Amino acid sequence: MIVNSLSLCYHNKLILAPMVRVGTLPMRLLALDYGADIVYCEELIDLKMLQCRRVVNEVLSTVDFVAPDDRVVFRTCEREQSRVVFQMGTSDAERALAVARLVENDVAGIDVNMGCPKEYSTKGGMGAALLSDPDKIEKILSTLVKGTHRPVTCKIRILPSLEDTLNLVKRIERTGISAIAVHGRNRDERPQHPVSCEVIRAIAETLSIPVIANGGSHDHIQQHLDIEDFRQATAASSVMVARAAMWNPSIFLKDGLRPLEEVMQKYIRYMLREQLESPQGRMLHAAQSSQEICEAFGLGTFYEDTIRELDARRADLLAKTPEAVEEPAEDTSGIIKMAIRFDRRAYPPQITPKTCLLEWCRREKLPQPVYETVQRPIDRMFCSVVTVAEQKYQSTLWDKSKKLAEQTAAIVCLRSQGLPEGRLGEENPSLNKRKREAPNQDPGGPRVQETALPGEICKKPFVTLESSEENLLEGC
Repeated sequence: MIVNSLSLCYHNKLILAPMVRVGTLPMRLLALDYGADIVYCEELIDLKMLQCRRVVNEVLSTVDFVAPDDRVVFRTCEREQSRVVFQMGTSDAERALAVARLVENDVAGIDVNMGCPKEYSTKGGMGAALLSDPDKIEKILSTLVKGTHRPVTCKIRILPSLEDTLNLVKRIERTGISAIAVHGRNRDERPQHPVSCEVIRAIAETLSIPVIANGGSHDHIQQHLDIEDFRQATAASSVMVARAAMWNPSIFLKDGLRPLEEVMQKYIRYMLREQLESPQGRMLHAAQSSQEICEAFGLGTFYEDTIRELDARRADLLAKTPEAVEEPAEDTSGIIKMAIRFDRRAYPPQITPKTCLLEWCRREKLPQPVYETVQRPIDRMFCSVVTVAEQKYQSTLWDKSKKLAEQTAAIVCLRSQGLPEGRLGEENPSLNKRKREAPNQDPGGPRVQETALPGEICKKPFVTLESSEENLLEGC
């Protein structure tokens, strides 16, 4: 994807703020649906991005920036291409420029985080730590403005004194950036502290570039009309909304907030703050897969239809590019195969097919099972072969993760031997004994999430789906 326009207008815009673990592609697309003009991705650290490779995901029609461990660090798509701003965390001008050049053909703008007060950002000299080093700020922004084809912005917090704040923003403006976002609190203040509208107004009246007001959710913005009131109170060109959009992204909708249930169904993300104790909330809290999340919202049919559509697209891609398909490297003759997938819901907590197979090998005094797993490049699906007593076992179906593929291979082995695999309702005394002895251990199986207290859950507005091809709403 290549953006043809080199400019992004920051005048009179409604903007989704960058929010860690919130501002991912599904949230950004939903904000655009409800009327946001510009959306910022969550802050992504320069060192992490520089390890990524750019991958065109033909199944989901996205562009993915993928880390060495195959985790998607940043995902975008054509639909947001002209309105998404990439925000980075950086403390080095050359690294910042390298990241900007990595992503500039897939985004509309580049932003540097200079306001995050969290330790994970400031301890590396990033975020709000930059506010005490104007020389470094100037070098980073000047380097980006000269070296990238996209408009450059930054997001800051105010300084303890108005004079210091105005001196800083005037110096920032001289670097040639296109706009500046100002959170109207200093680095030591939190949402419960009042936002300083008068300081943002002073900045807006001092600078000639657009000023984007931020920080009004707690005190000012409860509904759509409040956004304009906050803009007028700060004399800003535009308004950036964070927490109010996090709790209900339809805050951007001129017609008013949509019912939370409608927003959740559209997003397949559940706002646990108010709905935890409902039957639907309990179903969602217990969900361990994308399918279970869809079922909690009555979208089981949608899930099945979408999976069939993605499988068909995947099969079509494989048929067109057979040279890209990787089968297990070893000679497959003699491998026992079955068409099986692992369904976590069919097994009790802390018991998995891999656990059962390992226990059986120990009882029979056999060597520990050996798993060999390969990934298919075209769709990044996994297939595993397990070797037990010199016999190999494999499922003919590919899975979305290495862990699932290994569990599936273990099932093939256990079923071919007529052995229990740990499913609900099966008796396996040795496993029950082992479970009592080591309740937190599950060799080879995925860890069961700890049950959080209601107060902890309410801090998280959405349930986060696993980052994978099955995360349906990250498609476009």
